Amino acid sequence: MSEQKTPIAPGSRVRMHFSMTLPDDTEVVSTYQEAPLAFTLGDRTMEPMLELSLLGLRAGEEQSLLISGDDVYGARDDKSVHWIDKKAFPPDQTLAAGHVIAFTAPAGEALAGIVEKIEHERVLVDFNHPLSGKTISFKATILEVREP
Repeated sequence: MSEQKTPIAPGSRVRMHFSMTLPDDTEVVSTYQEAPLAFTLGDRTMEPMLELSLLGLRAGEEQSLLISGDDVYGARDDKSVHWIDKKAFPPDQTLAAGHVIAFTAPAGEALAGIVEKIEHERVLVDFNHPLSGKTISFKATILEVREP
């Protein structure tokens, strides 16, 4: 008698490996060489769009998709790129193009910004998600699914 494997559904406990890669083969993230990700579908461990791509998969199955960073993380918005006076940064803050800096938004939540460039006494910071506007190859290998 063969065992029926449980499909992923809202609330399922899932253990899986996954990776996200850019078209130039830059690996954004991967768990394949480390411990797998374990989470409950719907607990916001993963972005909702990525969770949707897992629905119905069972242990032993794999999913590979090309996805738009805009669909997962929101569209790139030029209004989220700001010039900030250098004096607004702590004196010991290293400022260099490409550096990710943590900020606190007015409502108190943490927000990351990427330094785009530095000119004289001001710094251009991009608060868009770094994967917005990019095509991403998403791969998931399901290791275990437990019912909600």
